[in-house]
Parts: sequence; structure tokens; C-alpha cells
Amino acid sequence: MRRLLALRWEGKLTTGQVRSAADVLGVRERAVWRWLAAAERDEAAARAPGERAAYPGRFTVTDEVRALLGLWKGNVAAVHRELTARAARGEGALPPSIPTLHRAIRRDLMPGERAGLAGGERAARKHDVFLARPRGWRNQVWETDHMQAPVLVDVEGKALRPWITWFTDCATNAIMGVAVTPGHPSRESVLAALRSAVLREDPYGPLGGLPERVRVDRGKDFLSKTVTAAFDALVVTVEDLPAYTPHLKGTVEGLNRAVESMFLAALPGYAHQPRPGKRPSWPKEELLLSFEDFTGRLLDWTGWWNTTHQPAPLSGKTPLQAWEADPTPLREVSAEDLWTFTLEDAGVYALGTRGVRFRKRDYVGPWMTGRGGIQVRVRFMPHHDHRIEVFHATTGRYLGPADLADRATQEQISAVRQTRATRSRRLKKDLEASQRERYAAVTQPEEPQRLGALTTAQAEAELAQATDTDLSQLSLPDLIPPAVPPAGWRTPASLAALTTPGRPAPAPSGRDGASAPDGTDGRPAPPTTDEDGDA
Repeated sequence: MRRLLALRWEGKLTTGQVRSAADVLGVRERAVWRWLAAAERDEAAARAPGERAAYPGRFTVTDEVRALLGLWKGNVAAVHRELTARAARGEGALPPSIPTLHRAIRRDLMPGERAGLAGGERAARKHDVFLARPRGWRNQVWETDHMQAPVLVDVEGKALRPWITWFTDCATNAIMGVAVTPGHPSRESVLAALRSAVLREDPYGPLGGLPERVRVDRGKDFLSKTVTAAFDALVVTVEDLPAYTPHLKGTVEGLNRAVESMFLAALPGYAHQPRPGKRPSWPKEELLLSFEDFTGRLLDWTGWWNTTHQPAPLSGKTPLQAWEADPTPLREVSAEDLWTFTLEDAGVYALGTRGVRFRKRDYVGPWMTGRGGIQVRVRFMPHHDHRIEVFHATTGRYLGPADLADRATQEQISAVRQTRATRSRRLKKDLEASQRERYAAVTQPEEPQRLGALTTAQAEAELAQATDTDLSQLSLPDLIPPAVPPAGWRTPASLAALTTPGRPAPAPSGRDGASAPDGTDGRPAPPTTDEDGDA
């Protein structure tokens, strides 16, 4: 437009040039002539043809409209009603029609801005453009994450959704290691997956070795003291990513999406399957997989992903083929050393006649015979209370495992867990019944009215019961009076009256330490005597 405007000022502009510009811009020829006329009035129109400079009276989105869009979650009709109400109160100009407001919003706001005002930052992020990292080499960078499988699995008679913890290589898209947990994952899940990822022997190989870096997303399990110490011992750098930035570890996030659509969606008990009826729920007659069967199928799918599947970034290769084609040397560690590095250190303990006393329980092993009295260092796998690993405190030499003495049977443990669950349900029910508050429904503005009438006798009985259990109200501070202070002490008159039996309280003095109205200083007055010296 600036070039056409310069030609027009020089008198060299022709209709053919305008027609060619209209064809290039995809508009009509008369639109170009209109833009040129607007550019002669305002140079800003030449920089942005078709915008407000070409149409001075056109409505544009203001900061007020943006704020209202955020308030009403992108509802343009609600924004129009708000602007109309404000104009009726004299707080602004009358807004244009709803179609005009829609066109202005689509024209002046980018799709990401509209999505962000309606759904927040996560919705706006879907319209962003992200850069792709270079592929790098094998074991340069790993990414790890927890994922709750959207599949119900039978775990000891309960329908639960297991958690998957895995490590993936960013250069080859290979799944290096995986661990499955029936319940919520912990640092033990991370350590188990790490061992399966690093080891190259059966049944984990041939993929493995130590990575140079591992990306995590501020998960407390991945940044725990035990996991951090294991990575430090293995000389692996942990890259802690900012929170709520899944695009910074796109390899493992893509794996989380792929496993659901390519494998989990076909399993019985899939939680995201559309169901007939009002509420999507798991059909009770559907037979669920056992936890063991689910784990076996997931490991088989992991093997298929590494050996058969050909991801698009690998140009027709499987992750295993891309791995084997990479000549980068590997850093390996033995299974014994890896097991030691991935144990949590509990400190130094004494080996006594009853074994090692750890967490108020005794652990014994056959190798302890004749070693009583030495200092040992205890290491253990988190949450595995049945066994500990014992090392010599001075030399660091591995001595052997120690099992829990007088360990309960599985029947006893199941009975204890069942009793605890019953007690927990009963306590939860009692607490909910005692804390439930009911209020009356209203049809006009008024203060909330609490429901639940009590008789006077019921109220007194409940208050008396609360008083009997309140230790502060049961205390009797005046049961034992304070002792009489020594004669040489300078005591206030009020304390002297309280500690002297049968003596009335004297009149208060003017200030602390000043003489009382009778001329004394607050202490008991000496007895008076007559001329003969008798009292």
C-alpha cells in the first residue's frame, strides 16, 4: 500500500497496478481504491490496510471489553448485556449489536487470546507454537513421569486404577523402564522403574545404561531425598522443570497419550469408555483384569512399542533399531551396585543379641551369628518393612539382608486391615453425622436459619458431657492456696491478705510500692505497745 500511495503521489499509478494489487491481496479492486483514499487522509492506514485507519468509525475491542470477556468466560452475549446496562446507568457509550461485537472480537483478538479469556492459560496454550528440541544421542536425556491408567483393575477384590511410572529416551523414543503400582506411587515406584531402565540384563535388556540428564516436573516423589541421593550416586543430573509445563517434556507426555489410545482403550474396565445411561460408570457385570494380568499385558505392549512400532520422528525405524544404530558409548553399572545406590540410608545402628533394632522392631539374619556388638549401617527399600539391607559401618562391606522377626502371617495382616477399614468407616460416618449442618430453604433475602431443635434437657446433657471431657474446666486452681511468703519479703497488700489466715484485705495503695493510707508501705503494721512495753 505504501508503494501504491507513492506512485499515486508521483502521478504514475495506473488501474492495472491497482488491479494486480487487488489480485495479490485477494480483495476487490474498489477495496484497494478505498484503502488508498484512507491512506491519503491518515498514514497509519497504509501500514494496516483494512483496519481502523481505513474505517475511522468502526468498533474495536477495548480494555473494558477484554476485562468483561475474562469475567464472563468469553460469553459475548453476557458482555453485551453488561455494556448495555452500564450505558443505561450513564457509565459509557451504548455498545454495537451482538453480531458487530462478535466480528470485532474475532478481528481484534487472536484465537489464543479468546481461548485464554474463556478457559484460562491451559486453553490458550493449545494455540501456541512450540519449538522442537534436537534429537541428540541415546541416553543423553531421559524423561520420567507418573500416569494413572484409566483402567479399573481387580486388586484383592477392589476395583482400582493402577499407576504407571516409566522412563523414556528422548533421542530414540524408547521406553527404558517401567514400574506399575496398584495404589498411589511413591519414591519406591521411581526407584523400581529406574532399576529396570538402567539394567541391560534379562528381563530388562538390551536397552539400558545410565543417562546424562533426567527431566522431571516438580513431582515430590522424583525430588525426594532418596531419589535425589540415588541420582547423585549414579552421577545423573536432574533437570527440574517448572510446574504446569508439560510441553517441556513432550516425549513422555506423548507416550502417556499414546498408551491410552493404542492399548488401554481396548482393555476391559476402561474408565473413559462412553456408557449408555445418565452417568458414565463401570458396568458391574464386566469382568476386570487382575493386577498381574494387567501388568503382563502392559509389559508386552512396552516390548511391542520398542521392537515393532515405528514412530514418525524415527523415519521408519523402531526405537530398538534407532538405539542400536547409535554409536554413542554406554555407561553401565552392575546390578549389585545399582541395588545399593537405590536404597534409602537409615543411619548407623548397633547389632545386639536380638539383631538390629530398627523402628522399634527387631530384624535378624543367619549371618549375624558371632557378630554381636559391631556397628552396622542400615539401608532399606522405601515402604518395604519386611526386610532391610545391612552394611558394615566402618568398611561399608555388605553383610547381608535381615528379615523382620516374629512377622505376622498374611491371614493376620488381612484381618488387621479389615478391622482398621471397618473402624475407619464407622468413625467417618460418626464424624459426618456430628458435623452435618442443615439450613432452611428461603424464597426471599434473609439470614440463614439453622435447623435442628433441642430440648433444654438435651442441651444441658450435651454441655455437661463436653464439660466432663474438657480438662481446662475440670482444673481447680484455688484448691491449694499459695503458701505464706517469708517475713523478709516485700509483698503486696493483696497477696498478704490472701496468705494470712483471718486477716482482712487492706485498702489498696496509691501505686505499687507507695505507702498505704495508714502510712505503711503495704506490709502488715507492727503491733503497738503501751508505756510499760506490753502489747
